[in-house]
Amino acid sequence: MEYLLHILILIGIYVILSVSLDLIAGYTGILSIAHAAFYGVGAYTAALMALRLGTPFWLNLICAIILCGILGALVGIPSLRIRDDYFVIATFAFQIIMLSVMNNWVSFTSGPMGLPGIPQPVILGMKVSSHLGFLALTGILCLLTFLISYGIVNSPFGRVLKAIREDEIFALSAGKDVATYKVLIFVIGACMAAISGVIYAYYISFIDPTSFTVMESIFIISIVIIGGAGSLKGPILGAVVLVTLPELLRFLGMPSSIAANMRQILYGGLLIAMMMWRPQGFLGKYAFQSRETEA
Repeated sequence: MEYLLHILILIGIYVILSVSLDLIAGYTGILSIAHAAFYGVGAYTAALMALRLGTPFWLNLICAIILCGILGALVGIPSLRIRDDYFVIATFAFQIIMLSVMNNWVSFTSGPMGLPGIPQPVILGMKVSSHLGFLALTGILCLLTFLISYGIVNSPFGRVLKAIREDEIFALSAGKDVATYKVLIFVIGACMAAISGVIYAYYISFIDPTSFTVMESIFIISIVIIGGAGSLKGPILGAVVLVTLPELLRFLGMPSSIAANMRQILYGGLLIAMMMWRPQGFLGKYAFQSRETEA
């Protein structure tokens, strides 16, 4: 039973990550490879505050969201004035920088040794220590993230985001401040990614830089692509598929060394299959194609 609850908690964490990235990549059409960096900043902020300051869960969560929002703005304001491949490179650079900070600022982050012993959160006077408690907490934050995202994509703001995705030049000619919209949605996505990082840090009670690498960013992108970009239901399905699929290998009795390689093969094969036969994903409305291809 606890194993099933563990899988459900992980699905919830990745639903928040993939839905927040979908706002950026699926609805606005700007691909970011820095989502794991914001995920990591959220986790490290909560962990460091809990371990060194003893501050409560909600304060740590709010501080993590604010810090990721500020970093999102610092990255987005200069980077989103460039387009397409250049923006991808800029976010990739930010991802590498943040990973280097986590690895090398040993006096602050403990470097590769990580941060063990993160205390369990206390909410409304109750300590969240069981899998069921963490599932309830993850579910509440997951639902809140989904409702906020739903409100965004079905608002006039969301319609402008879709216009930017379909034809940025047209959105500019309609008098929309495209750069401002891009920065705002990038900041919102970064803030939501911080929520996942906070949940992960408290749930696992140990974090280190290996959880927030470029490969993690690519995994989150894979969830969005396979589930379907431009549809809030798509990332949810993608998270369910990609989190549970590797777990099936456990029932085949494979050694852990082989299972790890098979996991990557499964991810890669599924991505290739989706790109060839259904580039919009299972439930998506938008395929990741270059504007030149669409033209």
